[in-house]
Amino acid sequence: MNDPVIRPASVPDADRIAQVHVQAWREAYAHLLPASFLASLDVDARADRWRRIIADPQTDVVLATIDDVVVGWASAGPGREAGAPRERELEGIYVVASAYGSGAGQALLDEAVGDAPAYLWMAADNPRAEAFYRRNGFTRDGAAKEQQLGPHAIDTVRMVR
Repeated sequence: MNDPVIRPASVPDADRIAQVHVQAWREAYAHLLPASFLASLDVDARADRWRRIIADPQTDVVLATIDDVVVGWASAGPGREAGAPRERELEGIYVVASAYGSGAGQALLDEAVGDAPAYLWMAADNPRAEAFYRRNGFTRDGAAKEQQLGPHAIDTVRMVR
């Protein structure tokens, strides 16, 4: 497997990012969400949303490719909530399971937020993600909330560095 290549996303990448988004959710959240919900995720609808996100100048979206195949993405921008603990929020980062261990996740995080102070929200029961964030200096700050993913609620926690 070659090393991942990280580059800024452009609107034409939206379809490939949406495919990775759906696949990564199915892989990462199988223990948190019903299989029927994960199977119902619509790549085309998600691609429309990604076109808007990528076109938004406030949000930075980067993607990881290995051998010209998109294997992950990250998005970051100014904090989306009032009273955010840091100026920069890692809004999302996902890598497909087949690229775990490739360095794609680390390269995406490095490109999206570097080593600057930042914060993120993650599923409270996501030990793999939490270990990754902890290796990168993030710690839980005690903030928690319930987040809706479609008709399902999951508990989320905030991590900061």
